[in-house]
Order: sequence, then structure tokens, then C-alpha cells
Amino acid sequence: MKGKRILPAVLAAALCPLAGCGAQPEPEQFEQTALYFDTVVTISFYAGENGEELMEHCMDMCAQFEHIFSRTDSESELYAVNHRTENRVEVSDGIAELVTVGLEYYEKSGGKFDITIAPLSDIWDFKSEDAAVPDAEVIAEATAKVDASKVHVEGNTLVFDSPDTMLDLGALAKGYAADALKEYLTGEGVTSGLINLGGNVLTIGSRPDGSEWNIGIQKPFGEYSETASVIKVADKTVVSSGIYERYFEQDGKLYHHILDPDTGYPVESDIEGISIICDSSLTGDALSTTCLALGPEQAEELIRQTEGAEAVIILKNGEVRYTDEGLNE
Repeated sequence: MKGKRILPAVLAAALCPLAGCGAQPEPEQFEQTALYFDTVVTISFYAGENGEELMEHCMDMCAQFEHIFSRTDSESELYAVNHRTENRVEVSDGIAELVTVGLEYYEKSGGKFDITIAPLSDIWDFKSEDAAVPDAEVIAEATAKVDASKVHVEGNTLVFDSPDTMLDLGALAKGYAADALKEYLTGEGVTSGLINLGGNVLTIGSRPDGSEWNIGIQKPFGEYSETASVIKVADKTVVSSGIYERYFEQDGKLYHHILDPDTGYPVESDIEGISIICDSSLTGDALSTTCLALGPEQAEELIRQTEGAEAVIILKNGEVRYTDEGLNE
């Protein structure tokens, strides 16, 4: 048995901003890669002489968001929320927004998307080389503490009905950060670029030559360069979730990192991977995790109910479904 982690579903090779661009772009390309949000972050855009300054600010923003949303950093704002001494806590705009969105999708998913899953996140370690299924009693005890209906938002105040309730905003934080980075860069005049925060890819406009970006959707459990699909987008986000991103095997069974708040174990779903195409990376984050947990039929129904959203759904039997066949052209 060995723990395993595969980097996210959107392929770096398919994302190279210079691929197929032809003539040298104007203005200049700026690109930087770093490690934030427990994943590899690459930001690439085209700008003038202030490009280095813009990039430095983007990296500062990533560090700031990590300091706010990290569940494990003892210096983070979220850590302080989870280790509160009172049932009412004043929080930043970012945490208030993510909790609000989390509660919205808790309702939409019938409880399958639950931001109070932190007690379960704490006992399942998918990063360790010696990852193992926790004891059933430990899982049951942690599961009893998971219930998003015990969290309420009043402006910038979070109200908790139980001292045992702890938040895990990891399913939403990268989407929030990607949207904020794009808003900053476009506000500074950037019209072409690509923000890649692991499974969250957000495009700014089109490529410098005016063509759409080619986004490769990784084949689940395949090699990093294998694609299940390639789609073309401009000024959109592509957010991917899959059971192949973080997992381990024990006694011949695969255990992945998307946990079911009802059982305490990984969700049972016919979906192996899903990529959401929409305008907001935060919305894509919420939809991708929710849809994977719900299964293909309910996922397609939720996508249809979400304005401006489409999806590529990869099933365990190898079938690839498109909510809009135009994505497969």
C-alpha cells in the first residue's frame, strides 16, 4: 500500500501561452511558478514594463489568501476560527463569502457538499506514504461533528451552534483566489493571460493572436500528458475535480480525498473526473466537487440549472459526457 498524489486534471502542456502563437506577442510575456494552496501555481500574462510589479503583487496575493484560508497553519485566520472560544466570530470578507457559498451548495447538494468536513479531513491523510483507512470508531466520531446546518452567516459574523463545528474551505479557496487574481490583473489592463492554480484554470481574454486557449482535460489515472478531452475557451475558467488527484489503495480498494459527510468515507460515485466550464472559478470549484459527489444524472441536472455553466464528465466506465456537444468540436 502506498499513498499517491497526481497533479491536477488540467494539463500544463496544453496550457502553454506561447503554444501555436506564431509571431512574437506584444506586449511581453511574464510567467512565474510557485507552490501555494498545497499545489503548483503558475501565473502567465502579457503586460508592459510594469509586468514584474504585477507578478510580484499576484504572488503576494497568493500568500495572503493562503494565510487566510489554510486549515492547518496555526497563524491563519481560518485556524483561529476553528479554535474559537466563543460561538460568534468576526471574519474577513473572504471567509464570509466562502462560508456563504458553501452553505448555498450545502443546500443545492442535499448535504453532500459540506464545509464543516474538517473533522474528517483531519483523520484522513492522503499525502502520507503510509496512508491508511482510519478506524471505524474514529470515523464515526468525526462524522458526528459534521453538519453545515450548524453554521450561520450574519454579515461578517459567523455563528456556530456547536463548539465541535470546524470549517474546511479547501474546496473553494483556489477558486476564490483565481477570481481575485484575474480581477486584479484585468483592472491593471491585462487582456491576455492564464492563471493555473492546480485544478483551477482561469483564462484572461484570448491568446495574444486572438485564438482561444486549448485546455487539456487529463485522463483519470493516466500519465500526466494523457488527455481525455481538449476544449477551447476564452475568458472562461475550467475547474476540475477527480478521484485520481489524491488517493491511496488498501486491500485492493481505492480511497480518494472527496469525502462523504454522511458516511465519513470517500463518496461513492460513477464519476471519475469532472471539469466545469463557467465564468467564475469559485462557482466552478463548488460545482465540480458537488457534481462528483452527486453522480452523473444529478450532476447534469445541476449544471443545467446553473446559468452559464457546462461540464465534461468522465465516468468510471471510460465514457466522456459533454453537457454541450459543442465542447467536443
